[in-house]
Amino acid sequence: MSRKPTARKKPEPASSSTERVQKLLAAAGAGSRRGLEKRIEAGEVLLNGEAVKLGATARKGDTLELDGQAWSVISTTPEHRSLVYNKPEGEVTTRSDPEGRPTVFDRLPTPRGARWVAVGRLDINTTGLLLLTTDGELANAMMHPSNQVDREYACRILGEVNAEMLERLKSGVELDDGPAHFSDIVASGGSGENQWYHVTLLEGRNREVRRLWASQGVTVSRLKRVRYGAVFLPKRLRMGQWSELSARDHRVLREDVGLPAAEEGLSLRPRRPATGKTTRRRGKPTTRQNRERRKPKR
Repeated sequence: MSRKPTARKKPEPASSSTERVQKLLAAAGAGSRRGLEKRIEAGEVLLNGEAVKLGATARKGDTLELDGQAWSVISTTPEHRSLVYNKPEGEVTTRSDPEGRPTVFDRLPTPRGARWVAVGRLDINTTGLLLLTTDGELANAMMHPSNQVDREYACRILGEVNAEMLERLKSGVELDDGPAHFSDIVASGGSGENQWYHVTLLEGRNREVRRLWASQGVTVSRLKRVRYGAVFLPKRLRMGQWSELSARDHRVLREDVGLPAAEEGLSLRPRRPATGKTTRRRGKPTTRQNRERRKPKR
């Protein structure tokens, strides 16, 4: 992973004294935010022993309950995880697919008390680098157009490409959803009508790479993302495999989009149920009695 200098102004840190109930529960793995909001509306979530209303917040020392499980609200410094996944063709970037197709989440490890957020999407026919993180703030910042985080793709083009076409793609063409352009185009070899190019975008609209080339009358026959911001697809990483970034790399990604280091915030810690004295069953000897029985008689 390489680091890019940034001159962006860092935003002011948000207050962490309170947090929305559904966000805390979702981060603890109790369900999706949307699903938890429905359960809050149904009166199934308790805050300090009373049914909570949608929009309510919790603070340090409070207790949340759902389905017989209780959590204490504590103050912690989040330890986020980020990883690179080499997406194969045929997988969709969604948690569940109504058509039953495999998803990128099927092969990933389950983060404890958190959920993976995909930084950008890759369509079913596009392969390569997919960055995932448990840091929702980082994911939103990297995807936001104002931060100008570049994405690099390797494209195999079917059709004749000339200098005029490349100039138009760099200066800008009009697509159905507005003007678009590649910030950089580099020829990468090939023969005949199959030419390879590396192209760079500063945004992530739906199928934008394919649509830009199609505007010039040529087809993308193969598309692979090889870089997202400072993160490159490792050469050693095979299709369908993932590699976790270090904590230092995660901090660099936050710095590159102008985010401060993760500060102390609120999270949930499961509460252990109260335990009374253990009652020994009659007829079963204790460990001490067993030892006494095993002593040889004199």
